[in-house]
Amino acid sequence: MFENYLKIALRNILKQKFFSAINIIGLVIGMACCLLIFVYVMDEVSYDKFHPNNENIYRIGLHGRISGQEIYTSNSSVPVGPAMQNEIPGIEKMVRVARAGFGSGGMAFRYEDKSFTEEKVFYADSNFYDFFGFKLLQGDPKTALKDAYSIVLTEAFAIKYFGTTDALGKTLIIGNDKWSCKVTGITEDAPSNSHFHFNAIVSFITSRDQFYNGWTGNSIYTYIQKTPTASVSEINSKLEDLVAKYVGKEVEQGLGVTFEQFRKQGGLYSYFLYPLTDSHLYSAFNDDIEPASDIRYVYIFSGVGLFILLIACINFMNLSTAQSAGRAKEVGLRKTLGSQRGQMIGQFLSESFLYSLVAIVLAIALSFVMLPAFNLLAGKTLSLDALMSPVFMTAAVVLILLVGIVAGSYPAFYLTSFSVVEVLKGKAKAGMKSKGVRSSLVIFQFSVSTFLIIATVVVFEQLSYMQSKDMGIDKQHVITVSGARRLANNVSAFKTSVEAQAGVQKASYTNNAFPGVNNTSLFREKGSDVDHLVASYRADWDHLDVMKIELKEGRFFSREFKSDTIAIIINEAAVKEFGFTNPLSAEVLDYSNDVPTVVKVVGVVKDFNFESLKLKVRPLIILFAPTSRHLTVRYDGDPKSVVASIEAQWKQLAPGEPFEYAFMDERYDLLFRSEMRLRDIFTVFSGLAIFIACLGLFALAAFTTEQRTKEIGVRKALGASSISLTILLSKEFTRLVLIAIVPAVLLGWLVANWWLKDFTYRIDLNPMLFIGSALLAVLIAWITVAYQAIKASALNPVSSLRYE
Repeated sequence: MFENYLKIALRNILKQKFFSAINIIGLVIGMACCLLIFVYVMDEVSYDKFHPNNENIYRIGLHGRISGQEIYTSNSSVPVGPAMQNEIPGIEKMVRVARAGFGSGGMAFRYEDKSFTEEKVFYADSNFYDFFGFKLLQGDPKTALKDAYSIVLTEAFAIKYFGTTDALGKTLIIGNDKWSCKVTGITEDAPSNSHFHFNAIVSFITSRDQFYNGWTGNSIYTYIQKTPTASVSEINSKLEDLVAKYVGKEVEQGLGVTFEQFRKQGGLYSYFLYPLTDSHLYSAFNDDIEPASDIRYVYIFSGVGLFILLIACINFMNLSTAQSAGRAKEVGLRKTLGSQRGQMIGQFLSESFLYSLVAIVLAIALSFVMLPAFNLLAGKTLSLDALMSPVFMTAAVVLILLVGIVAGSYPAFYLTSFSVVEVLKGKAKAGMKSKGVRSSLVIFQFSVSTFLIIATVVVFEQLSYMQSKDMGIDKQHVITVSGARRLANNVSAFKTSVEAQAGVQKASYTNNAFPGVNNTSLFREKGSDVDHLVASYRADWDHLDVMKIELKEGRFFSREFKSDTIAIIINEAAVKEFGFTNPLSAEVLDYSNDVPTVVKVVGVVKDFNFESLKLKVRPLIILFAPTSRHLTVRYDGDPKSVVASIEAQWKQLAPGEPFEYAFMDERYDLLFRSEMRLRDIFTVFSGLAIFIACLGLFALAAFTTEQRTKEIGVRKALGASSISLTILLSKEFTRLVLIAIVPAVLLGWLVANWWLKDFTYRIDLNPMLFIGSALLAVLIAWITVAYQAIKASALNPVSSLRYE
């Protein structure tokens, strides 16, 4: 019986080659999208689950509040981890990790004549390899990071400097302090599904002078592993006791009030645990080790992939029910000869499963071909092994069954419901029930397609708005040269020589690499007892000219005023934060140093976006420094020649030191990386959804036109024009697409508002945006249907009337 089902299914597929091809193409694209998205989702939810006991590993975060300003950071202080392990029951072990060279543009590495500035270098406690699931290929995991000036390298890193992975015992010179570090281990690269990746790990003890050892200096990442029975809420409660015990003393020394008074004033300083496995998809921090993803994008990816598959299944259902009249006699004869309805349902489902089987084989092949492009789209590094895994193959089998049932269920139950008597009398047609269902499915298809068009346009508009918005600074034509501290006594000479180069307008030293301001310090108006948490950085006299910041009142730093060493510039947000009525006469206590310093406000600049446009401009203070670690250069010449001339000056004044630079506009563009990815995703998937929907619409139009061939001939013989016939044949489908626009626009408006709420600076949802998207969907649908209508209306009436 099963063999008979397959034979009939195969004959029907071959008999209707055009419709079969459309069904299979749609299913192949839909299934391939689903399979690739399945691999993506599996990768996203697998982050950090390769660590042993990952369900018991937690990170320490900090929630603070001062003067009404909330602070959420993934950083913690140096002593919090050891104190937790020693004083809180249920903590099995802890490990501390810190970024090396943070804020200075990376860390310098040198071996013989090779020198580079390296990113992704970290300090870590000696139990790093005992705590995490990272694999050490060479060396002893227990002692590799035990001693000072010990370093572990990845294989690629070892080859880069030594030309071989056999590097144990060799020495690298690293950092501005020229540490001589011994290679004590070779490690595997961190898996792609790790929340942070590294090129080198330096023993934490090496960095003992790099970090503030008090409880209020939060600059490292702390991880703890609890016992399976320990309660997170109890640990958090005891952690509060530790904070009161140790942080209170530092608060009293720094602010002049007791910890209790600090709390009564609305202040908050609270460490808390959050699961390691939540780091990638549920992070609420803007300062994490690496930019995290967002669970919403997993939902978006999954939803779009499911919609595309549904559209492909709808094509199958529509075409099957449209051809129902042609197979009605088959059903009637089978029933007359004794076939049971269940057997016929099995036959039609077997046909659907055969389509599904053919489609899945082609979809898997397409997935292999499209994986590199998909990686580029999704920002992943998935390998072909992911497509050979048992989980992937299981998903493929499930997809065969799912598509076979979803796509074949309605045709199977509908076609087998025909009355034998009506069929044999020739009265069974694709009736109102079938037509109503087909219309509903077409409406659903184009609702989804129109919604995806709207989503794509919204993302495009928001991204364009963010990239073109006046940020208050001119980020174009600015180069940032990092690591200026390596110039030693030649810092001033380097700036002078750079400004003398052709194509260079101005240069300025600053300790901040835009975008972002990494330092947030306490400031207090002189004579007040109210503290303010304000972002701050240092810059020299020429910073205003390089960044093109607009001065609102007062002046900027000037060489003519020797007192500018204790002068500050504030932005408009800081004026509001402090409540200044006459800011140029204000004096402020600066708590960023060990001893509070009185500084005087000499200028106010207009607010400018020094961070992402998702965030509101924060209060900002610019302090003075004649030299610093970054040289920002404004140029108006050819960027390649300007970079080459600056590099030549660097090599003269800092021979052997790595030269590192970045274009400021490119660094700002990185802030929009997730939005750019979302834009690309919607663009590709909108195109696929519309293509599959149009395939089905094209086939339905072809079938409808074929059924009305004689009618077309009669109308044309009676004088109907080709234009009127085209309108007649397109009218029904156009009506369906117009109906589909209504739910698409409503859903698009809701989703667009939901997505845009995270942006402080956002576009207005202009009605023309939705109208334009809807008209585009109508135009695409009309072109699809009009081709068949024009083709049919152009036939000779004689040929049409001879039809059948």
